[in-house]
Amino acid sequence: MLAPAAPAPASAPVDAAAAHVRRATAADLDALVALEQATFALDRMSERQWRRHLDSLSAEVLVAVRERRLVGAAVVFYRRGGDIARLYSIAVAASERGGGIGRVLLDAVELAARRRCSRRLRLEVRSDNLAAQRLYERAGYRAFGLLAAYYEDGADARRYEKALDAA
Repeated sequence: MLAPAAPAPASAPVDAAAAHVRRATAADLDALVALEQATFALDRMSERQWRRHLDSLSAEVLVAVRERRLVGAAVVFYRRGGDIARLYSIAVAASERGGGIGRVLLDAVELAARRRCSRRLRLEVRSDNLAAQRLYERAGYRAFGLLAAYYEDGADARRYEKALDAA
């Protein structure tokens, strides 16, 4: 899932390079829940789910932080013994959309997956989220399938995959 892209406000130029990506901690929980609520109308993760992902050995939560403010988050899942990582979600604060934070998070997810010896990264994205599809396609992902009525509101999902080089 990736929030629909909107251009950054003209009065506040966005510099994605100024954002720092790190692994999320329990101290980020409230900000993660707030970002989820502000970003997605449906298919939201609960506070309990976020807490479980933060503590899980099979999940990794990354956050983009700018000036001590959480501006984006990504969740990636791993299967023990598997070589395919799954990007579950990317969310970017509305004020930061269109400024490269999504790409910064995607690059960080790919690096994290490589470090966990994943050879491929897969994801699903709403078929009506063209901005997210462009992001993934520009990053080298290829569409390989459609999941009918995948989302809570009945929207379809396009499946994407990218082969990852070794870390």
